[in-house]
Amino acid sequence: MLADDKRAITVPGVEDDMMAAVIQYAYTRKTEITEENVIHLLPAADQLNMLGLVKQCAEFLIHQLSPENCVGFRAFARQFFCRQLDKAAHVYLMKNFVEVSKSSQELMELDLTAFLDVITDDHLNVKNEEIVFDTVVKWINAEPDNRKSSIVDLLKGVRLGLLSTQYFVEKVKSHEYIKDNEVCKPLVIDTLKFLYDLDMDESREVDLTNPLARPRVPHEIIFVVGGWSGGSPTNKIETYDTRADRWIACDETDGKSPRAYHGCATVFQTVYVVGGFDGMDYFNSVKAYNPTEKTWAERAPMHCKRCYVSVAVQNNRIYAMGGFDGHVRQNTAEVYDPVTNQWAMIAPMNHQRSDASATTLNDKLYICGGFNGQECMNTAECFDINLGTWSVLPQMRNRRSGVGVISFGDYVYAVGGFNGITRMNSAERYNIVTNQWSSIPEMYNPRSNFAIEVLDDMVFAIGGFNGVTTIFNVECYDPVTDEWYDATDMNLFRSALSACLLADLSNMQDYLYKERNTINRS
Repeated sequence: MLADDKRAITVPGVEDDMMAAVIQYAYTRKTEITEENVIHLLPAADQLNMLGLVKQCAEFLIHQLSPENCVGFRAFARQFFCRQLDKAAHVYLMKNFVEVSKSSQELMELDLTAFLDVITDDHLNVKNEEIVFDTVVKWINAEPDNRKSSIVDLLKGVRLGLLSTQYFVEKVKSHEYIKDNEVCKPLVIDTLKFLYDLDMDESREVDLTNPLARPRVPHEIIFVVGGWSGGSPTNKIETYDTRADRWIACDETDGKSPRAYHGCATVFQTVYVVGGFDGMDYFNSVKAYNPTEKTWAERAPMHCKRCYVSVAVQNNRIYAMGGFDGHVRQNTAEVYDPVTNQWAMIAPMNHQRSDASATTLNDKLYICGGFNGQECMNTAECFDINLGTWSVLPQMRNRRSGVGVISFGDYVYAVGGFNGITRMNSAERYNIVTNQWSSIPEMYNPRSNFAIEVLDDMVFAIGGFNGVTTIFNVECYDPVTDEWYDATDMNLFRSALSACLLADLSNMQDYLYKERNTINRS
């Protein structure tokens, strides 16, 4: 007994300072959470059933997630049945697996069951299975004597049928852990047969229902809307599932407003379709598509009608530049705030231009090429969002109207277009550091008025007009290899279309290739 009949009560497993923090939270609903105390505070709050404090600790840890700690945080969350942190850490691990595989010691320390749980997950965000195989080898190499006997189980976690035949033969089949392993031979033989059958018939599509080649679930998709097809504008929507390399025709069309020569942008997981032309009218209207609810809604119209408009997004605001109102090629520009649903004019460009294309990089808008009413243009300029001023850039090497412009890394890419004589397959890029344009390899297909996007660190050129006909061909440029590659064609021939990215949708499965056996992880 203490003075005044006060009792000293010991709570097993809870240290004095953690108990003080819990008591402070109980009285004030506030307590200091730090990197030093959170690992001890969350278990103490959990033990004492202080669910509000558990939630605050989980939210604190979620904001601390990194490639180095996400695996450990996930294990910690599962130990204390903290679903909020568990889900966030798992999503972070899946989405950032490439960085995690490079820098996480915790990943290398997982036991076989836990490691397999990671590499077999359909939501693992890898653009090729080479990354998964390399990680498997790295995990075995951490404790080769204890782990190399598990190679066949680990190989089954790699989608071997999605590897190139050359990589499989040179890197997988001949690997020291595999080449003389009798248990691996049936899997190696099945994979070789699968890959060789594909190589022998180039027109044959990969069987994506085969476990060897079942694609992962992408975290981002390309969303294509509208365009000119079959002699008239269309309202058809398609999405591109990069993991399956398939285009999916969507039913969620805006039947009232087929349009072409418009802009398309994503802000807060909503797709905005800006301006355009329906064959008769030039639009200043803006439509918004909610991909989760699959609903369309009108948004505030622009101040100006803009067909052949250039659209870009920065800081969750949409910029619309130039275009044609039915009478004049414009140099005006305006910005839309989705929060207030209002458009405001910004400083005009130095040049009138329609049929240009724009992108953003480091708080600057870049707009290149276009048509001024008399000639196709090779000029480019940029808008400093912080200063509110336009400045002229060095001229492109080619005149480009109907050009595709996109940023990636320290470069602004200008691809294809019409030079006044012919549709081009040439491309160039502007280095923001050296202030110079340089050529990159040519596309397979000449094209103008096409869609362009960056996905999986590659620049995609989608559809367009080749000078003779509207096309549905898609190809992508890899800056690492400095090469263009063919991708699967769209379902619909179309030019004057626009594209944007949708990421991390709760109903992503609705926009993906259906003929795959995926695990629906909550």
